[in-house]
Amino acid sequence: MKKYIFAFVAASLLAACAPKKNIETLSTYVNPFIGTDAHGHTYPGPLLPWGMVQLSPDTGNEDWDWCSGYHSSDNTIMGFSHKHLSGTGIPDMGDILLMPMTGWQKFEPGSKENPDEGYRSRFLKEKEHAKPGYYSVTLDDYNVDVELTATNRVGVHRYTFNNPENNSGWIIIDLGHGLSDKNLLNRFEISGDNKVSGYRHSTAFVKNQHVFFTAEFSKPIKSYITLIDGIKGNEQKGEGEVCKLALQFEVKPNEEIIAKVGISNVDEAGAENNISEEMPDWDFDKVASDAAAVWENNLSKIKIDCDDSDEKTIFYTAFYHNMISPNLISDADGRYRGWDGEVHKNTQEFYTNYSLWDTYRGVHPFVGLMFPEMDEKFINSMLERYNEIGELPINEYGINETFAMIGHHAIPVLADAMINGFGKFDEKLAYEAAKHAQTTDDFNMKADWEKYIRYGYLPSDSIIVESVSRTLEFAYNDWCVAQMAKHLGYTEDAEYFTKRSQFYRNVFDEKTKLMRGRKSDGSWVTPFDKFKVSHAGTGGGDYTEANAWQYTWHVQHDIPGLIDLMGGNEAFVTKLDSLFAFNSDVYGDGLTLDVTGLIGQYAHGNEPCHHVPYLYDVAGAPWKTQEKVSEIKNTLYQNSRDGLCGNDDCGQLSVWYLWGALGFYPVCPGDDYYLIGSPSFPKATLELSNGKTFVIDAKNASKQNIYIQSMKLNGLDYSTYELNVKDVVAGGQLDFVMAASPK
Repeated sequence: MKKYIFAFVAASLLAACAPKKNIETLSTYVNPFIGTDAHGHTYPGPLLPWGMVQLSPDTGNEDWDWCSGYHSSDNTIMGFSHKHLSGTGIPDMGDILLMPMTGWQKFEPGSKENPDEGYRSRFLKEKEHAKPGYYSVTLDDYNVDVELTATNRVGVHRYTFNNPENNSGWIIIDLGHGLSDKNLLNRFEISGDNKVSGYRHSTAFVKNQHVFFTAEFSKPIKSYITLIDGIKGNEQKGEGEVCKLALQFEVKPNEEIIAKVGISNVDEAGAENNISEEMPDWDFDKVASDAAAVWENNLSKIKIDCDDSDEKTIFYTAFYHNMISPNLISDADGRYRGWDGEVHKNTQEFYTNYSLWDTYRGVHPFVGLMFPEMDEKFINSMLERYNEIGELPINEYGINETFAMIGHHAIPVLADAMINGFGKFDEKLAYEAAKHAQTTDDFNMKADWEKYIRYGYLPSDSIIVESVSRTLEFAYNDWCVAQMAKHLGYTEDAEYFTKRSQFYRNVFDEKTKLMRGRKSDGSWVTPFDKFKVSHAGTGGGDYTEANAWQYTWHVQHDIPGLIDLMGGNEAFVTKLDSLFAFNSDVYGDGLTLDVTGLIGQYAHGNEPCHHVPYLYDVAGAPWKTQEKVSEIKNTLYQNSRDGLCGNDDCGQLSVWYLWGALGFYPVCPGDDYYLIGSPSFPKATLELSNGKTFVIDAKNASKQNIYIQSMKLNGLDYSTYELNVKDVVAGGQLDFVMAASPK
């Protein structure tokens, strides 16, 4: 008997000591290099979700494909800067660049063709690695290994000098470096034996950009050389239009230097305090580990059943890209430089970088559903902007309005959160701000309300350009204001803005069944080329980065009304089929670079088309929605550096995939429902912030089985293709049965 007892105990000990099954780490399925090639305009460097610091390598700053500072066509790196925009169509940021080097210090980056003439270094992509919260690369010209990580407000660098010449390593701080901007003022001061503070003031796409910094180094600075407006010296402090520093450190072979770079938009003291609050020690590995844990926690809010590693990577990278923008702007002590230019202090965090023409469609509804506490912060930031300067953001970066795009699309963000209960904010103030935006002209002529109301549209022969697109988008914004008014019980306002929301009908041409430019005398613009792309920034025209075929469907708020104008369901479906069937050539005086990801004339690489595949649902042909959404998911998203078919635009292109893979989409933000598409995975589980769980169970789902045969919601048969937001927020289960042919 004893031997059996011994055997049992031994077996138990072995079982206890046996390695436990590893818990899946979802961060391993994030590939930050997706979108860094072609025209995705993403960057691979580390940040925390919605963080102030976006620390990433810059490989170029010369053209459109370097909007983020990084492009995978390059094989040299200029350095590592702390501010970047993700997926935008215009370059900016790239502030506060550091570059380690050995040998004789150089103050210019040099050219890609001849990097030896400057501090730029060659690198190999097989020596480049990135994951959430971490990036590394080897600079081949200097044999320096670079590792980067970040807290919310501090960029952390670790440079390992493998074979320094004469036991000497250099770090360049180039305050003149930026992405297509102009320096207005640089300043710096070297204090103590390991600290440099300073300031960069620049202007370009983002006007009046203020970036303050403090950099602390883990080793004392041995010596330094400065360059102020082209004049070399050894100045401890200075200022000028362009300032650069070369800091010398004594390093042995394989020795490392850690740099902590705090960022602030208030002052150098704020940047230094951000370091004290967020990284008081020198533990690089702990910061990287903490960053990874934050990302893992956020990514774990959605779990999918998927055996295809590439599909899983596309999904979680899209989720990652959806948590990059907007970005924190307030310091750890609560101070921030406000939209009025003054320094304020508040207990709440404030955020900037709103690409609202893009992100109102999918990014903000997704954040509202999955992270309502963040949506609340974003909205309160918008309302603080209104309190300070009397305007909501349109296309804001670095707390500065760029007026780059059309419409007032902070309004659908406010309306969507108000109608669906995403976060807490002053609803009456939000309504006041929205109503103000839709009734008050702005100096950049984004609106001319007198003409809009007099004609019921914006005339093509007035000073308003992009007249059709503006009319359509203002009609939608009016509808959003009406929903807010109804919610608050403002009956008269609700009726007024509901009436204005029908102005889209006044640019619908019965003959062509397309939205068309119209003159102030009521006549249609001729000649009419329905395939020609136009944009105000490149010669005028009636559409915004699109043509008549692509913008005709921009009636998110009244799809039944648009169907009626087209002549009913059958005529509508036939017309919509044509959009996907035409030749994919695009031409014109507009930004055709943005009109990408074409299936026929449907342009998935640009936002006006993003809701269009779901319109079949409303017209009684849901199998066509299932077919088109699946085609887009399966052909226009890849696990590769060129895996995005257009600009990611602060996450909107990525978030479309998230919605599409889950099986529904917010076709009309500001309303209380989604439209159902085609789920990609057999099972997806959403862990909501209210503690509820919503499960999408899609039996037989695969790339071939894309058609819905039946649906149940919480065990009850479900026949409508509208899914109420409240049913998702309440938790429960949506069951699908999928097959390879339409039902």
